[in-house]
Amino acid sequence: MQVDRFIRDQGGYWDIPWLLAAITEELGELSRVLQVYTGIRKNSNTILNNSFRELVEEETGDLLFALICLTNFLDIDLEIAVINTLKKYKSRDI
Repeated sequence: MQVDRFIRDQGGYWDIPWLLAAITEELGELSRVLQVYTGIRKNSNTILNNSFRELVEEETGDLLFALICLTNFLDIDLEIAVINTLKKYKSRDI
């Protein structure tokens, strides 16, 4: 609800290609932080000046926000989607 209210106050949702681009961008930023943490990529000034936990929290929040925007735009109940996913994973593990 808060995300939807915020987006509507800002003029409305972007269309699907822009929402997908935002998700891709945020996933890339989270990936970069995790690559530095695991040693796959060298440190950058941004990562050196912030704690790993703070950066992961920030980038995860950004990615989640972008996903919520997409699901809101498509009128998908995110809670139901996650419940269905949990059911799917539980049935695979039996």
